[in-house]
Amino acid sequence: MTGKELLNYCLEKPGAWRDEPWEDDVVAKVDRKIFAFVDDSGVGVKCGSSREEADEWLARFPHDAKVMPYIGRSGWNVLAVNGAIPDQEVLDAIDESYFRVVEKLPKSRRPSGWDKGLPD
Repeated sequence: MTGKELLNYCLEKPGAWRDEPWEDDVVAKVDRKIFAFVDDSGVGVKCGSSREEADEWLARFPHDAKVMPYIGRSGWNVLAVNGAIPDQEVLDAIDESYFRVVEKLPKSRRPSGWDKGLPD
């Protein structure tokens, strides 16, 4: 997968939009909240509500999942693409990150149709 494919997948989500808040950083947002940091090597996503929950990715994919700098303590990881993590699991992680972020938004700011395909 390429960074462009990852970003396109993110932008298919209801209410999602591209932003470049810092030099050379591309993110996908819903409302004003980031749900994915995207580049050609992988994607930074919220992998858990806690660091402990997100650490499951590190245990499963020790060479391709890393704690995200600065915000990793809040459950964010960087998942590498084109390595040991299957593409579908990367896409599922993007979905989960999107859902986690939208669920925290006030109901009045959640995009229409955001809850289609909620993970079980």
